[in-house]
Amino acid sequence: MVNVKWEGGMRFLATSEEGHSVTMDAGPEGGGEGLGFHPVELVLVGLGGCTGMDIVWILKRQRQELTGLEMNVTGTRREKDPRYYEDIQVQYTVRGRKLRESAVKRAIELSEQKYCSVRGILRPEVKVTTSYRMEQEA
Repeated sequence: MVNVKWEGGMRFLATSEEGHSVTMDAGPEGGGEGLGFHPVELVLVGLGGCTGMDIVWILKRQRQELTGLEMNVTGTRREKDPRYYEDIQVQYTVRGRKLRESAVKRAIELSEQKYCSVRGILRPEVKVTTSYRMEQEA
């Protein structure tokens, strides 16, 4: 469960049962002050976090020496309401020592196709494209 509480203006504070919180706000064009994430941006945050956690878990199980993982997640929204994302692009930067490209590619595929719950709840018509690059460390 999460609790979402109006803080005034267009700002809301979401708090998890564990006490973690995130602030949401609209930009000035939407009557807010831009003091937090826009709610729809949290979809991109959730997708990045969900696939990231999967990839770390899978690569560790494959005994890959992962030292870093970054995702840049961008999206294009529909012009008419509801303004959900039509296209989402995820670019992974995977850092490690002696990483096998086949392991990295497979971890991304497994996350996207099997494990990531956030990806699973996106509308079927949402096109998600991914790319990755690897940075080997000595």
